[in-house]
Amino acid sequence: MGTAIAAAVATALCAWSVASGAVRPAEAAVFRFVNGWPDWWRGPLWLFQLLGVLGMPLLVAAAAAAHRRWRLVMALAALVPLKLLVERDVLKELVARERPGATVPGAVLRDVPSAGLSFPSGHAVIAFGIVVLLAPHLRRRWVATALVLALLNSVSRVYLGAHAPLDVLGGAAAGIAVGSVLNLVVGVPAAADGGPHRSRRWSGRPRHPGVPARPPPRRGGP
Repeated sequence: MGTAIAAAVATALCAWSVASGAVRPAEAAVFRFVNGWPDWWRGPLWLFQLLGVLGMPLLVAAAAAAHRRWRLVMALAALVPLKLLVERDVLKELVARERPGATVPGAVLRDVPSAGLSFPSGHAVIAFGIVVLLAPHLRRRWVATALVLALLNSVSRVYLGAHAPLDVLGGAAAGIAVGSVLNLVVGVPAAADGGPHRSRRWSGRPRHPGVPARPPPRRGGP
């Protein structure tokens, strides 16, 4: 619950920061830095932006179903309508900020719309929502990989000219909030149930064939 509240507060702060509809000088400077990267980045970053499309949670849900992670399947399926609700019926109703093509002079647009509401980034909502939902089911190195992919997704949206930095930051926070709430609703595997983060200090199995396993040493007694 703490993560959901903190992420919701971060989303609200981002919304408050962009409520005027303008892109302030510091944010515009960050946008121009990323948006001005060489054109040879276009292909790879265009691919990374696909990680935030609306159908991505359903593709991940199909993989989860193959591994019989049914609670994860339900959460990923629910992420799609909740993303639409939070993005369109809540945040875009509260904040009317245009895309960089209309708010940042000289913005380079790479196959993205020049007009329309920009806050929050729906791609970021999806990408970070997926990360939060997957985290309890993955080992730490795979969680880190998923997080890096979500970050690249957000960077790609700025590079392509679709969003300003606070758009993707607000979208990421909203995705974390939605994902955290879904984890609370559907439940996540506990370490004691054989989840990916269970301790390996005592597995109950011998290290080598024919050598009996020894229990962990007792503490504080004879």
